[in-house]
This record gives sequence, structure tokens and C-alpha cells, in this order.
Amino acid sequence: MSASQQTLQELIEKGQQAFRNTFGYEAEVASFAPGRVNLIGEHIDYNDGFALPMALSMGTVVMGARNKSQSTADIITFSEKIDGTNRIQFDVKALEPSNPAISNCRWANYVKGVIYHFNHNVPGFNAVIVSNVPMGAGVSSSAALEVSTLLFIEALSTKRIASNDERAKICVRAEHTFAGTPCGIMDQMISLNATANHALLIDFRSLESWQIPFMSKSLAILICNSNVRHKLSDGEYGKRREQCSKALELMGLKSFRDVQPEHLSVLYKANDQVLINRTKHVIEEIQRTMDAAEALKNGDFKKMGELMKQSHTSLRDLYEVSCEELDALVDVANSCPGVLGSRMTGGGFGGSTVTLLETQCVDTVISNIKKMYKEKYNREADCFVVLPSAGARIIKL
Repeated sequence: MSASQQTLQELIEKGQQAFRNTFGYEAEVASFAPGRVNLIGEHIDYNDGFALPMALSMGTVVMGARNKSQSTADIITFSEKIDGTNRIQFDVKALEPSNPAISNCRWANYVKGVIYHFNHNVPGFNAVIVSNVPMGAGVSSSAALEVSTLLFIEALSTKRIASNDERAKICVRAEHTFAGTPCGIMDQMISLNATANHALLIDFRSLESWQIPFMSKSLAILICNSNVRHKLSDGEYGKRREQCSKALELMGLKSFRDVQPEHLSVLYKANDQVLINRTKHVIEEIQRTMDAAEALKNGDFKKMGELMKQSHTSLRDLYEVSCEELDALVDVANSCPGVLGSRMTGGGFGGSTVTLLETQCVDTVISNIKKMYKEKYNREADCFVVLPSAGARIIKL
């Protein structure tokens, strides 16, 4: 059984056994945080836009208990495809932001960053981490780890953070300062606030959010992991943020939500096609996301599918964050009967696609995708059907 097929209960049992075998006593505290897939609203969470993600049933469990030390953390991960060692020890009271470029254990930076920005006393502890969120697949394994770590140390220290908004901000600061990724706040927000059978419409200017019913027995959500991550992605995320900031500066604005036609004329006069394209994507993706939320509310899944197709075209042509493999996965999905719409999801340059399709067509679509991908790229595409699931929580052992 692959990690992505394991149920939450199986993850818990695996964690309990691993903790017992490693540390010789029973775990007392456990937390779970899900990964996510973004249905629409890509690369606009850091641009005051909207996004419409949903949580997955797949997630990350952090499980452990205090140890006899005052401040030593001893953590072992059983997650697949990690970078560096699978076990780390460090002093929770002596953490400083590190350079992720020279870190030989990237996963540990997320854990350390959360503890550092928790900004309250954390006792020495032992812990194990188990997860069935595919790493590097664009379904937010990093946010699942951050959020689960935060809930775990909250329970361990008995210090409670005031709100999920503040929890999300702590996790984002951890990713910025310890992992070196200038991410937005979407992944952490959906991991913390998700409700089963709902997507979450998030306004990133106000951090307001609305639960959008998303349930149909006749429809399914299919994620296809390309299992590629191009080196081109290194630094490209930050470059897109810089380009968006430059566009706003040229227009004399602080938010893309305030863009009017006369503002766009400034970019055309500057004759900077890259900034024009980036701006067009952000503005149009904001509108598409709001339209998608309305479509789900009204049960207009055909409209939702069309908006997903438009989103991918924009990400490919205007924002330029797709890649050949993602385009191929989207194209073959959209060519299959029963598919309403498909698009890349996540940061891009690899990772996964998300497809809305009729349940009765799932097996045929997966077969077609796998056959094409193997023949064209001589690699496997991992496909799994997901449902909108509940958010992060403490697990009673």
C-alpha cells in the first residue's frame, strides 16, 4: 500500500508503533493537518485576490510526548521522499533562521520555523511524523507539516493561539524565514479552516473566508501527480511576486483589486509585455475565482469546468508557470468524455493537475492519462480521487 492510500487511522497506528519502538514509551499528543488542492485561483493569494481550495483526506500526523530534557527536541519522520536525514535533534530554545540553501534537511526547517515563531515556551519532546501527502506534488505537504506541528506544540505546551488566522500567519512566517519560500497564506488557511464537503473561498485582502458547498455524487475530483519538478522553478516563484509588485508600482497602486482600465494603460505605455501578461492573469483569475464560487453555489458544474480550463490557459500563456508535462496531462484529461475541466494546480513547473469529471468516467480517464504519460515521457503519473475533507485537528489517542 502506498502512503497516499493509507487512511488516517492507519497513519495514527503507524505513528504509535513507530514512537513506541523508537522511544520506548507511549505517545500522548497527536495532531493532524490535511494537504489541499486548489480548485481555482492560482498565484493570486499573494496578490490580494481570491482562491477556492479544498482540503484533502490525506494529511500529516505529528505525534509525541514530553521527554526528560528541558529543551531538546528529538524528531523522526517516516514520510516518504524526504530530503536529508529522517531524524533530527535540536534545542528548541536556541533556534535561529537558517539558510535553506545550505540545509541538508529541508523538512526540518518547517518544524523549526514553527517552533521559533510560536514564541512561547516549548518543553523538550520526542515526536514522530507520518504523512500520506505526496511531496513535491503541489498539494501542500509543507503546509500540512507546519500546521500539524503548530497544533502539536500548542497541545504540548498548553498555550493556545487566539485564532486560525494567527496560526496561519505563524506558519507562513516559518516558511518565509526558515524554508526560504516567499509563499502566500492560502495553504495554511485551508488546512486550518476546511469543512467536509465544502471548498473555502478565501479573500486574501481581508482574510475573510466563506464555506462553499461542494458535493455531488455524480462528480469527482481527480489529482494527477506528474512526478516532475523542473529546476526552472528555483527562484521563479519569487520572480513572479517581484514582477507583480513592479506592475503595481508602475500603476501607482497597492492592490490589484483596485485596477481600472486607465491603470492598465500605464503598463501598455511602458511597453513591458511580461508585466502586462502577469497583471492580466491576476485580474482575470480573481474574477474567475469569484465566478467559480457562484457556479458551485448554484450547482453549475459545467461552468466550473470551463473556468478551470480558462485558468490553465492563463497560467500557461500569461503567467508562464506551467510546463510540458502539466500541459499534456491537462490536454489528455480535457479530451476525455465526462471531463468538465482540468488545470494545473499549485506553484507550477511540475507538480499536479486537478480535474473535475463525472464519477462514472474516472477509471477510463485515469487509464487514458497513465497510458499517454507513460508513452510520451516514460514515467508514471500518480492519480487519486479526492473528496473535500475536514481541516486540522487534535487527535485523541
